[in-house]
Amino acid sequence: MSMLMTIHGEIRWLVALAAIVVIVKFLIGWLGKREYTPLDRKLLLVFTTLLDINVVLGLILLFFGGGFSGPRLEHATTMILATIAGHMTAIWKKSPDSALKFRNQLLMVVLALVLVFLGVIRIRGGFMF
Repeated sequence: MSMLMTIHGEIRWLVALAAIVVIVKFLIGWLGKREYTPLDRKLLLVFTTLLDINVVLGLILLFFGGGFSGPRLEHATTMILATIAGHMTAIWKKSPDSALKFRNQLLMVVLALVLVFLGVIRIRGGFMF
């Protein structure tokens, strides 16, 4: 389980990196009045896939790796909410309005990143990285 815990902990950096890339790209797209492209969709897919993988690993650790303490349950709940926020970007998937799509998906990615940050703080007991 310790290797799984290490992998779970390190994927958070990939999630954060993917979120930052999406945030920057979507800000440029939204403020620059650009068209939403297949690359934008793929970047968002990478972000949500990394969230999904990490939540699955986290749930395995929660159920099979040490019990249901308060901080662990709060961390799991926060991360599930972050993943839901990440997937809520699909609401605007078929919107023909690129500006609306960029803005709303950007807001959901920022919300997901904030929730991930709060969840990590909760499980670690502070701002330790």
